[in-house]
Amino acid sequence: MAVPRELQSAIAPQAYPASAVLAAVGLLALGLGWSWPALGALGLALANLAFFRNPSRVIPQGDRQVVSPADGRVVEVTKLDDPDEFVGPAWRIAIFLSVFDVHINRAPFSGRVRAVRRRGGRFLAAFRSDASEHNVQLRLDLEGPDGTRIGVSQITGLIARRIVCHASEGGTLERGEPYGLICYGSRAEVYLPIRSEIAVRPGDRVRGGATILAEVPA
Repeated sequence: MAVPRELQSAIAPQAYPASAVLAAVGLLALGLGWSWPALGALGLALANLAFFRNPSRVIPQGDRQVVSPADGRVVEVTKLDDPDEFVGPAWRIAIFLSVFDVHINRAPFSGRVRAVRRRGGRFLAAFRSDASEHNVQLRLDLEGPDGTRIGVSQITGLIARRIVCHASEGGTLERGEPYGLICYGSRAEVYLPIRSEIAVRPGDRVRGGATILAEVPA
């Protein structure tokens, strides 16, 4: 997939409307002599820009390595009997993104997008384990050149309710390639073959496109 222009910039363009409004309010308050409201509005404008930052990353080059799809903290490493993306057991690695984390999502593995599925209807707090089942989410089913299948999900949270995804069924993604984002705190999950060697555990901090989560079997 050709990386969309909006995911090539240092700040995703979704930041600009809200930041522009906050900056205008801050400047107006400053002109009226309301120092503290002005500083608050201008501070929020800058914080919003920082939220949508898109730093460059050095992508690991190993063909069997699966990288994190997002920045955040690993909250779950679980064996599942039969998740939607696989026939048979699989690993699920869940990552919680706070409002302070980078929210650009990256492909965990190189492959063809076999399917794009939208599911769920609730907006529970993203750190809750049941958010995996109930929250609004978008799941990609990736298939590598050798048939290895990897699932990756963008999951909304209590505040984060907007998913941006530029991947499409039949397209391809390269490991570490930016493909979307979730606005204002969220959750990302990766589904892996059960024979994968897991490299992280709950509590670990990870960086999208840079941290190796696992190595899949050849």
